[in-house]
Amino acid sequence: MTLLTFRFAPSPNGELHLGHAYSALLNQEMAARAGGRLLLRIEDIDIARCTPEFEAGIFRDLKWLGLGWEELVRRQSEHFSEYKAVLDRLIAEELVYPAFMSRGEIRAFIAETGKRGREWPLDPDGVPLYPPLDRALPMKERKRRIAENMPFAWRLDVDAAIARAPADLSSWVEFTDETMTATRTVEARPQAWGDVIVARRDIPTSYHLAVVVDDALQGVSHVVRGQDLYSATGVQRLLQQLLGLSPPRYFHHRLILGPDGRKLSKSFKDTGLAALRQAGVSPQEVRQLVGL
Repeated sequence: MTLLTFRFAPSPNGELHLGHAYSALLNQEMAARAGGRLLLRIEDIDIARCTPEFEAGIFRDLKWLGLGWEELVRRQSEHFSEYKAVLDRLIAEELVYPAFMSRGEIRAFIAETGKRGREWPLDPDGVPLYPPLDRALPMKERKRRIAENMPFAWRLDVDAAIARAPADLSSWVEFTDETMTATRTVEARPQAWGDVIVARRDIPTSYHLAVVVDDALQGVSHVVRGQDLYSATGVQRLLQQLLGLSPPRYFHHRLILGPDGRKLSKSFKDTGLAALRQAGVSPQEVRQLVGL
């Protein structure tokens, strides 16, 4: 019998807050209920914003909460060569292309389109989809721009990817609640995100690419994470299909909201775990604050 595997995967680009506490503790509870194991993964591909100090704070906060996990801890920044090998495969299969447009150029293109009476589509986060100009560039022109050191990112050609993917791409398995007693099938809509970034020129991966590679390599069977990543699961299902990776099952839990009703961010100092600990709040009181 295969042991069920859960994971908590924070990024060390700020201090953990109540939302992270809820997700970490919920993963621990669901793993224990299923007789499974819990992994800790440090998602630190953003080498400009992630710091050793924030990582050390993650370990302090999680140990204070009473979270237990299996060693070894996987740090994404130590596995760029693995992500690059996967990226090289997508490049060779012509499923990604170099995208050169700056943010200013994207805004100008969309503004010009708007003048012609066409409303530009937005992704589920409300961000304009990437224009199709670079996708149509001839190979010779792509190579010329790369040789001239023009900045670019690798973007997934979502139409080509969907055409290449097996027919059962269209769904994923979602648990209806944390008891994992029932599931439902959810339609995957990766095209809603347009041609997403899968790697930078200097960093051979992105969140989407790294997370599907890591989950597969670590044998993650259950992904428990916030509702804010629900729609992004469609992109990850597409990448799993293209790479021949077995998909985990998913549960996207409720979000812990701030005083203004918005999703917590690492800028909310009053809900940061370190600040709460220093104020004398106990781990049990944190559990009560997040509704566990």
